[in-house]
Amino acid sequence: MSTQSNVELVKEAYAAFGAGDLQKLLGLLTPDVIWEFPVSKVIPWAGTFRGPSEVAQFFAALKEYSVLEAFEPLHFVDSDDRVVVLGRERIRVRSTDLTYSCGWAHAVTVLGGKVAGFREYTDTAAIASAFGKG
Repeated sequence: MSTQSNVELVKEAYAAFGAGDLQKLLGLLTPDVIWEFPVSKVIPWAGTFRGPSEVAQFFAALKEYSVLEAFEPLHFVDSDDRVVVLGRERIRVRSTDLTYSCGWAHAVTVLGGKVAGFREYTDTAAIASAFGKG
């Protein structure tokens, strides 16, 4: 798959997320996808998730514990089977009603026209602070 096609696939996944279409997003993942968010004892959606059913648990926790106020993928950088996305978000934590804003980087691996890997790099201290644990 060309890098342009990889970028288009990743953009399609972000569009599905933005539209709240979890089934479409999960359909863009390989059966053995590895989805990683920095480990934290405070952030309920943190950890490593394997396979689409576990990735669905990641999104369920994200939705249960937070309200997405803004999510902006800004730049897509591609190389071979990798797409790096730079962006920013603003999220309100339901339990505290506190909001955090931060930038992030997502490293996405694409294999065979599907997302095979995802790793987020973000400001976990800002998120923990919004949970009242900072």
